[in-house]
Amino acid sequence: MNISRNDLPLYIKVHENDNVAIVVNNNGLKAGTTFSCGLVLKEHIPQGHKVALNDIAQGGDIIRYGEVIGYAVRNIPRGGWIDESLVVLPEAPDLASLPLANNVPPALPPLEGYTFEGYRNADRSVGTRNLLGITTSVHCVAGVVDYVVQIIERELLPKYPNVDGVVALNHLYGCGVAINAPAAVVPIRTIHNLALNANFGGEVMIVGLGCEKLQPERLLEGTPDVQAISLDDNDVVRLQDEKHVGFESMVADILQVAERHLQRLNQRQRETVPAAELIVGMQCGGSDAFSGVTANPAVGFASDLLVRCGATVMFSEVTEVRDAVHLLTPRVATQEVGQRLLEEMAWYDDYLNMGKTDRSANPSPGNKKGGLANVVEKALGSIAKSGRSAIVEVLSPGQRPTKRGLIYAATPASDFVCGTQQMASGITLQVFTTGRGTPYGLAAIPVIKMATRNALAERWHDLMDINAGTIATGEETIEQVGWRLFELILDIASGRKQTWSDRWGIRNSLAVFNPAPVT
Repeated sequence: MNISRNDLPLYIKVHENDNVAIVVNNNGLKAGTTFSCGLVLKEHIPQGHKVALNDIAQGGDIIRYGEVIGYAVRNIPRGGWIDESLVVLPEAPDLASLPLANNVPPALPPLEGYTFEGYRNADRSVGTRNLLGITTSVHCVAGVVDYVVQIIERELLPKYPNVDGVVALNHLYGCGVAINAPAAVVPIRTIHNLALNANFGGEVMIVGLGCEKLQPERLLEGTPDVQAISLDDNDVVRLQDEKHVGFESMVADILQVAERHLQRLNQRQRETVPAAELIVGMQCGGSDAFSGVTANPAVGFASDLLVRCGATVMFSEVTEVRDAVHLLTPRVATQEVGQRLLEEMAWYDDYLNMGKTDRSANPSPGNKKGGLANVVEKALGSIAKSGRSAIVEVLSPGQRPTKRGLIYAATPASDFVCGTQQMASGITLQVFTTGRGTPYGLAAIPVIKMATRNALAERWHDLMDINAGTIATGEETIEQVGWRLFELILDIASGRKQTWSDRWGIRNSLAVFNPAPVT
């Protein structure tokens, strides 16, 4: 990455073959601005937007990250602004022609001696929090569970100081759905595995209604690719049971079950464990043109540090990987892993085609305002979160990993859905990069939010946990910010520090991915 700087003005050129760069300066730069290299702007160019470094002919390649992100709609002069209206979207990579495992990265040197203070569970998994999770089998009971959670927080938690909180695992699934449809495996597996997240300490309780399609027994059984949950019937509350006479009876029953679990959770203490026990999700949302050159590469560097420690790192978001998948298939550890990656890409292609979805539906208006012309440019920046390690496993939505290392967990790109699906896949902490800004948070998982540019970090000073904008201005390197993030991950996982979203109590609702029909 080259940063052209002589105090001001500044631009960033990522790859030596790029014929575009992005403007670094807050509020952009006006027409006539001259860079130290002699480049003169033909017009005002907003911050994060692309300037042509050479004359680009109509139909010519527009190159960023060393890759073609599109073709010029018309002749674009050197110094001209390349907004999204001037970029023709190229075809997505042909899945059938991609090389697999032909450039597997060598293992990076082990990184030893790093630890965090976590909660060890009976199944040997380790949580970063000690929470009571209340699983629901159907959305009908969500209001009752939310009511009970308030009582637990107000009246029970003070009695159990070692318990960090209580989380209602509410969702929109459970009834009015085609429960036997092939694609129903996704939501059922997801809800099943959410209950098993290590941050809940193995203490599973379920609140159901009684007449729903996703009966508690089926939820506990899960799907053929998961291990069934063994649960005493006393840990399942069905609101339609004859023993419940009125609302207060239901509430009392749930509270009685919850208190049994709280008593056990309260006996748990943090202990020193290797960093290898971490499962960290990497996600981006509200992205801009800086995401792929500041925050995401720093996240990628931290990902490599975690993998070197023996930890598990997940990156996701199919539509923000699909157009850069040709850069990932050579990195898979084996041909089999590569085939799984292609299967997930193809499955999602079919899913989008069934809905007659145009690829131009991504990026969002905010992404475009931040300088991202199309989904190709967005994907090239998004995959930077994966670092340089080999991809050792590919997961379908909601599956749990069987290996440690760098893992691709297939999810939609929607922030809320991706977060929910990564949580079902077992993450106990998440890193979330943003350029436009989002107050996103999860109740059960600490979410570290990283700003891609200084202006956002300064303006949202009490929402952004770490700033990668210093990379754009040359104040820090990718490696320096990556190390800062790695150390912050260990501190947050240990409970020594708190994210801003946790401090404010910001909690997004769970959004279970349901590709199956709703009846």
